[in-house]
Amino acid sequence: MNRNLLLISNSTNASEEYLAWPRSYIKDFLSKHGVTKTLFIPFAGVNLTHDGVEKSFDLYEERVRKIFKELGFGLHSIHRELDVVKAVNDAESIVIGGGNTFYLTSMLQKFGLMEAIRAKISRGIPYVGWSAGSNVACPTMMTTNDMPICEPLSFNCLNVIPFQINPHYLDANPAGHAGETREQRILEYLTVNRDAIVVGLREGDLLTVEGDTMTLTGKRPIRVFRFGKEAQEFQPGENLDFLLKTS
Repeated sequence: MNRNLLLISNSTNASEEYLAWPRSYIKDFLSKHGVTKTLFIPFAGVNLTHDGVEKSFDLYEERVRKIFKELGFGLHSIHRELDVVKAVNDAESIVIGGGNTFYLTSMLQKFGLMEAIRAKISRGIPYVGWSAGSNVACPTMMTTNDMPICEPLSFNCLNVIPFQINPHYLDANPAGHAGETREQRILEYLTVNRDAIVVGLREGDLLTVEGDTMTLTGKRPIRVFRFGKEAQEFQPGENLDFLLKTS
């Protein structure tokens, strides 16, 4: 597949401004591919209000557009388009922000955008996603951390990479929490979906996919889970192309 993907674990690190840490990576990635403007998909954003009025998509667009303008790129949101499939077909790059993966998946399915975005990605259009936007690049959204606030038509997503991502991956329980760890949840998923591979993508990390090549950037290793095998850690700079060859 002629894919060009930037898959980011999280938008914001603690005590930082929104999209502070990945800005330079987004700029370099889009500039490398000659992008001048992006189509933004804000459907993961919920509960954003202004003066008590629910304006999630408007506010999300404005928040991201300001940053992309500083980086030198135009940005407009798909929710302002009358023909959303045509907007995808005409886009020179696509950006999907984080938020709730259930709602994002439901909206993409509702408007028939999964197929349109997948087709554009297969032709090499640059794609940037963070958090939920990384989740939907996977075969399914089943390794999200989000609460099911709505019911999608299915859990199937873009399937432009052959493995699952768990963004915001944490190694341990927060203090005072007696529930399952993130690793235990992933192992539950693998018990039922034994052919899957799950990549725990820690905060401050991102994956760059160009065709059949994938690199990890960040300060932390990824954690790779397979059913019946010990989890493995892979450091930034190590060859990760094997994850793109799984089926």
